[in-house]
Amino acid sequence: MTDPEKSMPKPEQVDRAAQIREELPEVAEIRDPALQDLVVAAWCLALAQSSFRSVREIPPAGNPGIMVLKRGDQTDHIRGVTRLALKLADDFAEHYPELEIDRDIVAAGGLCHDIGKAWEFDPERRRRWEASSRRTGRPSIRHPAYGAHICLTVGLPEEVAHIAAAHSGEGDLLVRSLENTIVHHADHTYWYVLLAGDMILPDTVPPKSR
Repeated sequence: MTDPEKSMPKPEQVDRAAQIREELPEVAEIRDPALQDLVVAAWCLALAQSSFRSVREIPPAGNPGIMVLKRGDQTDHIRGVTRLALKLADDFAEHYPELEIDRDIVAAGGLCHDIGKAWEFDPERRRRWEASSRRTGRPSIRHPAYGAHICLTVGLPEEVAHIAAAHSGEGDLLVRSLENTIVHHADHTYWYVLLAGDMILPDTVPPKSR
C-alpha cells in the first residue's frame, strides 16, 4: 500500500507549482486537469534545471539579445502568444468546425512553446558557451529542441512537444500540425505587431526585420 506521506509533494514543489500557476494564469484555460498539471510540472522542471527561480526572471526576448521588449518579462510573451492562439482557435472553430481544433493542445502548446528558453537564456550557460563555443556550440541546444525534451520528460502529449520543437524556424523543416500552425502564427504576430508599434529595443532588431 502506498504511504500517503511519501506520495505527497515536497513543500518547495508545491510552492513552485503554485508560483507557475500565478505567473501563467492561462493554465486555467486548459480544460483537462491532468494536462494542466503536466504543463505546470514541465515549467517546474525547466526552472529547476536552470539558474532562474521564476519565469519572470527570463528576459523578454525572442532569442537571447534579439527582439527584446522595452518592458516586461518572458511571461508577457508566453501569455500573449497563448491568448492570441486561443482567440485564433476559437474563431476558426466557430466558423470552420470541421477543422476539429484541439483547444487544450493549443493552450498547452502556447504555454510551453518557449519553455526551452529556461535553458537557452540561462546566464550561467551563456557564459560557458561564449567561453568555448567551438567546443560546446552557442547555444549547445536551442530552446525549441530543449523544450521538446522537457515536454516529453514530464509526459506531455507528443502534440505539445511538437509545438515546442517546431513553432520556430525548426518547423520549416517538417509539416506543422494544425495546432502548431496556430501557435506559430500567434508567436510571429506577437513580435511583429510590437515591432510595428515601436515596443522592441531598436538595437536588438535583426537587420532583415527593420
